[in-house]
Formats: sequence, structure tokens, C-alpha cells
Amino acid sequence: MRRLAFRKRLYLTYGLCVLGMTTPAMAKTFIYVSAATDGIINIYSMDESSGQLRAAGTAAPGKSVMPMTASPDRKHLYAVVRSQPYRVVSYGIDADTGALQEQAVAALPDSMPYVSVEKQGRLLFFSSYGGNKIATLPVGPDGLVKDGVRQMIPTGQNAHSIVSDRSGRYVFATNLGSDVVLQFVLNEQTGMLEPNTPPAIATSPGQGPRHIAVSPDNGSVYVLTELSGEILHFSLDAATGTLKAVDKAAILPADSGLERGVAPPPPPPFNAPAAASPAPAAAPPRIWAADLAITPDGRFLYASERTTSTLALFRIIPETGSLERFGSISTEKQPRGIRVDPKGRFLVVSGEKSDMISVYPINSSDGKLGPAQRYPVGQGANWVEILDLP
Repeated sequence: MRRLAFRKRLYLTYGLCVLGMTTPAMAKTFIYVSAATDGIINIYSMDESSGQLRAAGTAAPGKSVMPMTASPDRKHLYAVVRSQPYRVVSYGIDADTGALQEQAVAALPDSMPYVSVEKQGRLLFFSSYGGNKIATLPVGPDGLVKDGVRQMIPTGQNAHSIVSDRSGRYVFATNLGSDVVLQFVLNEQTGMLEPNTPPAIATSPGQGPRHIAVSPDNGSVYVLTELSGEILHFSLDAATGTLKAVDKAAILPADSGLERGVAPPPPPPFNAPAAASPAPAAAPPRIWAADLAITPDGRFLYASERTTSTLALFRIIPETGSLERFGSISTEKQPRGIRVDPKGRFLVVSGEKSDMISVYPINSSDGKLGPAQRYPVGQGANWVEILDLP
């Protein structure tokens, strides 16, 4: 009997050892939502099966914390503060808990509504809506941003977003007020952005190009227009890094009742005398598109519209990259930021005028969104980042 019990213990121990050697560690999914009014970043852990969230703490970079991006190795999160003094905060990410530890702060030359990271993690790209410029800051070998601006480039009116293609060789920036998408080449030797040929591609007047998404296969670039509520589809030439307009799709139905948005006028000269302002008339409801996101398999795209507080749902035609709208749903009030998790199973939405965020399951067959799970979030929630941590 003693020998039998010993064998059972031995087999059990051996089995557990083998299981430990052959079963890979499960990645953990964490969600970060910046809440500008409260000046905090809410942190959640996500159950990969159910999509349920659990509050996992906060970080407090300061009032008007908005855009964020993560390093390619997912060891650092960079958060932009749009209140004075303008700055970007580098956080170390705890891989076990998702907690953020402030490790560095660097000055920014302006209020920056958008940030993205160079594909190898060596630079951060910024755009300035009010300052009509884009800028880059270097990222050190330790993953921290400590130095000031490396490069600053004047743009047209209201620079809004800046992203690179999947190869990292080409960079695109939108100018909402000037209705252009700028095209750059990243010089691998100098780390500087250089104008591509041609340096810009024009959209139609009054469309207001805002946010950019690059297809997973790097064959298409989608630009959301804030003022006309459309998604512009461009083909991307992988050899030259240049865009070619293909088609477009509206995010709202024709009977939405919304008028086109209006770009803000250029600011007056600093020494211009103050002009008397007439009493403003009641503004009609206008289109106010915000953000877009693509599933990792490149089959579905989602876009948010703030005036109607809705999400538009699109299928991406595999052969052409064109979009086919197949519906919309109501969501958090004034939705600003949307993200699909790295496995493509859930869509997370924040609303600037909501104290909750929504998590929608994505049907992998047809792209439809299931019923939302909602969770408390800080005031002024706007930007969402989702990371799988090893």
C-alpha cells in the first residue's frame, strides 16, 4: 500500500512538472483609459474569455491627460498632458498587475491631441491641432522619453493625427482645417521625417480629415473625416509609401439630420484688436466624427460619431479593401476613443460625457457587436489603449 501511494505521488508530481514545462504562460490583457477632466488613467484587467473588466488601479499624470501610446515591447506607456506645462509622461508597466509607475517626464512644444510610436520604439510622433505642427521626440534605449523635441515641422491648419505604416518607413499626418494628408519618409540614418513625393494628398474641401487607420496587410489606409462623417479609403503603394484615393463610405445614414461640421477659423494675429462678437445663434446639430478601429484580421472596421453617440459598423471587402456599412448602434455619450483588443474579440468604447465605458463582444463571423458590459470610469474619458502583457 505504501509503495502504491508513493507511485501515485510520483506520477502526480511528474504530471504537474510536465504540465508546467509544456503549458505556456497565459498573457494578461489590460485596458488603459485616460480621463481628462479627472486627470487620471483608469486601469482595468480583462478576462480574455468573457471580456469582463476588473478595476486594477489608477495613475495620475494631471488634468487634460488625453492621447496615449505604448512601446512596441509593451514595457512602457506614454501619456500626453494637454494642460500647462505641456508634457509627455513615460510610465513603466508592471507585467503582472498592469500598474503604471512614472519614470520620466519630457516637455512638449504645444498641446498635442495625438501621439503614436515609431515601429521600433525609437521615436514618438505628435501632432498639434492648435499649433499647426507635428513633432518628434526621441525615446531612449531604456524606453523613456527624457529629452525635448528632436524635430518640429509646420503643417497646414489643424494637424490632428500622425501614424506610420506597418513597415515603419512611411508616416502620414492629417490636417483637418486644410483638408490634406501629409506624406513623409522616415530617414533610417538620421531618424528625421522627410517629405515624400508628393508631400501631400488633398481631400475634398470641408471633409476635415482626422484619424488614420492602416490595414493589417498594409495595403489600405483609412482616414476618418470629422466634419463630413466619412471614411476615405486610400490604397498604399508599399514601394513608394504614397496614397491613392479609391473610394469613401459614410458613417451616418443619409437621413441622420445632421449638417456638416465646420472647421474653426484661423486664430487672429496676436496683436489684433479685439472685435465685438455678436450673440451666437443656436447652432444646428452637426456631424462630429471621432475615432476608428480595425479588427486584427482586417475584416471589420468601426467608427464613432459624437453628436449622435453612435458606432458605425463596416465590413472590409477582402479583394479591394473597400468598406460596406452594415449598421450602427448607440453607445456611450459623446464617444471619443475606441479600440479593438489584440485578439479581435472585444471593442472598448469611452464617452467624454459618460462616467462609464462599454465593452462589446465582436462576432467573429459577421462583425456584429453583442450587448455591452459597462464599467465606471473617470470624468472626461477619451483615449483607450489595450495591451496583452506576457
